[in-house]
Amino acid sequence: MLNTISTMLGGFIAAVAEYIAVATQSSPRVTAYPWSSASGFGSKYSDPATLPPGAGYGVTFNAAGTSIISTNGGTPFLVGYPWSSAGFGTKYADPSPALTQGAQSAFNPAGTVIAMSSDFSPYIYAYAFSSGFGSKFANPATLPTSVGSSAAFNPAGTVIAVSQGSSPFISTYPWSSGFGTRFSNPATLPTGYAGGVSFDSTGSTIGIAHDVSPWMSLYPWSSGFGTKYANPATLPGGPGSGIDFNPAGDTVAISHNASPYVAAYPWSAGFGTKYANPATLPTGNGNGISFSVSGTTVAIAHSTTPFLSVYPWSAGFGTKYADPATLPSSTAYQVAFA
Repeated sequence: MLNTISTMLGGFIAAVAEYIAVATQSSPRVTAYPWSSASGFGSKYSDPATLPPGAGYGVTFNAAGTSIISTNGGTPFLVGYPWSSAGFGTKYADPSPALTQGAQSAFNPAGTVIAMSSDFSPYIYAYAFSSGFGSKFANPATLPTSVGSSAAFNPAGTVIAVSQGSSPFISTYPWSSGFGTRFSNPATLPTGYAGGVSFDSTGSTIGIAHDVSPWMSLYPWSSGFGTKYANPATLPGGPGSGIDFNPAGDTVAISHNASPYVAAYPWSAGFGTKYANPATLPTGNGNGISFSVSGTTVAIAHSTTPFLSVYPWSAGFGTKYADPATLPSSTAYQVAFA
């Protein structure tokens, strides 16, 4: 994704535009703002002309920052728009064939595939993408076993993972213009209903957030699962919902459903000592978490107003940014930067 970074162009420093978007339970179901790590939220963008038709469960941008996808609880479940500094463009044509209930989606790194987890069989969908939805890829030969919660590609775009609601709680597949043969389960499974899933920036670690202690499970990854890493000395405070690594790959953070609602740890092939909680906590259950691509900001989507809490990040949480002038409308489930 594009982010607030400084790029040297012919001897001049050029600021790259940055945005933050959040998926919410009630209308407009997807909300976006300009974002600056120096000043925080800009004025809310106008809502898209054609709103998502149901509760917003997920939001993601493509890597180029030219498209934004909303996953939601109403047909067609997967809604996309062109994106620019002007905000939302005209809604893309719906994907065909249609899906069966949306959860959360993910682009591959090239932006040529959009995958979405689903509450109903086949639990994972994937479509070609190029300024709109293309043909659906064939379902994997071995489907996930139950409700799909979240999807993620590894940084190379050669593996796709889907977290799910029942054992083994995670399914992973090789990806090359379609699903390959499902990888074997990890020897030590996650312990409960899995929410978020994420690879680190090197693709050498996969993390799953779940709703039974220890609330998250991390594994080495190299064409399959390695031996589960030892749990951190201080566990997160409750059921895990979202998980993300910072771009440098030296921090892992989890949103969870009990105070302090977020936990972050140094990461280097294992957990370091948990970072101190932010001075101003999120106000309710943490549903989703995302680092900006520069790694200088971390955002948590949560269940209670102001529904979104954003902090500077530099080896720990900085002072919470001021809330946007126009808040998200309701419970926020996922947050994304572009």
